[in-house]
Amino acid sequence: MSKNLDKSGIKSIFSEYDLFFIDIWGVVHNGIKLYENAVKVLDELYNNEKKFILLTNAPRPNQTVINTLKKMGLNNFSDTVFTSGEASKKYLLENFNNKKFFHLGPPRDFDLFKTFEDCKVHNIDDSDYLLCSGLFEEHEDDLEYYKNLLSKHITKKMICTNPDLIVDRGDKREYCAGSIAKSFEEINGEVIYFGKPHPPVYEIATNINDKKILCIGDNLNTDIKGANIQNFDSLLITGGIHRHEISKLSIDNVVKNYDAKINYFQKELKW
Repeated sequence: MSKNLDKSGIKSIFSEYDLFFIDIWGVVHNGIKLYENAVKVLDELYNNEKKFILLTNAPRPNQTVINTLKKMGLNNFSDTVFTSGEASKKYLLENFNNKKFFHLGPPRDFDLFKTFEDCKVHNIDDSDYLLCSGLFEEHEDDLEYYKNLLSKHITKKMICTNPDLIVDRGDKREYCAGSIAKSFEEINGEVIYFGKPHPPVYEIATNINDKKILCIGDNLNTDIKGANIQNFDSLLITGGIHRHEISKLSIDNVVKNYDAKINYFQKELKW
């Protein structure tokens, strides 16, 4: 039975845990501005000497996300940020070094492959593998476009740097790289994922051995499934990506529909 923390706050349970994995987009900010109550939680965890990692499926290196958070006003906790982009970049440099890739994603994701940009090709036919960080700006709503584009390239591996299917930027819902990867799998393509819910990202981010861990996030497919796979406890932020589903159905039914389990839930991250 999951527990509602809207009244008691995370302060009622934080002492039970050694390590917190906290999602960023949808929990700490909405893509445009920070959530003040969430920032207070970070301050309180820090003041109580609790270790936390701001673990995000952002398809960018750590420093890029750190810079974005600073622009929003979060000047502390830079050393706690870890991205799926950072994990995927490490893997690519170790396993696909000097291989040619075709990039699926917007120009703003350029810093993901800045250290090996000479390997980028503009013609997909010339590529050895596919690097997916998101959608092209001119085709950001048309998943069929990507199925058609990739249909002749299913023998190439796709590296997906953001397993999220969707994200809310303010009030606007957008597709993420995970939606392209899912479409590629539907036509029998092979995808290597980096980020939640896949276990490697947790181990790469920090030492998880012998720790009681709580994962906090708003996405049942990634944040919560990642916790479930690792047998970590979880806290679902109900005011995030699933808010419309939860408003129509009970939270128990929504969680069940995603074949997930949660220990706690809270409308917003609040101390």
